[in-house]
Amino acid sequence: MALENTLKELFFHQLEDDLIAEMERVGKRMTLKSGDMIMDIGDAMPGMPLVINGAVKVLREDSEGNELLLYFLEAGDTCVMSFSCCMASKKSKVRAITEGATELLIIPVQYMNDWVHKFQSWRAYVFDAVRIRMDEFIEAVDSLAFMRLDERLLKYLRDRARVLGTPNLEITHQEIAYDLNTSRVVVSRLLKRLENDNVLNISRNHLEIIEL
Repeated sequence: MALENTLKELFFHQLEDDLIAEMERVGKRMTLKSGDMIMDIGDAMPGMPLVINGAVKVLREDSEGNELLLYFLEAGDTCVMSFSCCMASKKSKVRAITEGATELLIIPVQYMNDWVHKFQSWRAYVFDAVRIRMDEFIEAVDSLAFMRLDERLLKYLRDRARVLGTPNLEITHQEIAYDLNTSRVVVSRLLKRLENDNVLNISRNHLEIIEL
């Protein structure tokens, strides 16, 4: 499908036709495999990634190299942290990795500020993305502060299933442990408990969420 048609279908005509034409003209389309790194902590940001299809997880890392999942991005989403870094000419403070086959449109930094002034729909899209990501960031903080690990685990699995569009997840216990900043042994024990409660079906490197 032509990029213009893809964008119109994705945004349901929320963006002006002139803006979509400019996005098609200047955007760099990228097709990535599952597990590909889009940006890493400390990278310079050449542009803002817009998810066309697929999903992306955004993580933070502490001084000891421990990762923590902040939020997922799905089709139509963008990482506002990359927008902020681009506008301020700062390096990335997050890591973004694809979840499954993913297609992106990279908007070069020199167009981003111009479009905020030129296109009302782009301004609304960016501000709404900031609001959504801020809500998700607060939710991530609340999860750490107030939720038990088993609750965080189930929320993580359901969020992942939602952005991937399937209750069947190909994932290892170690991958889950990295994202939740805990140990594989703890994750395996909690997953077994959820299986015994008929919330999950578990097989090797595969989970099926029964209760979404």
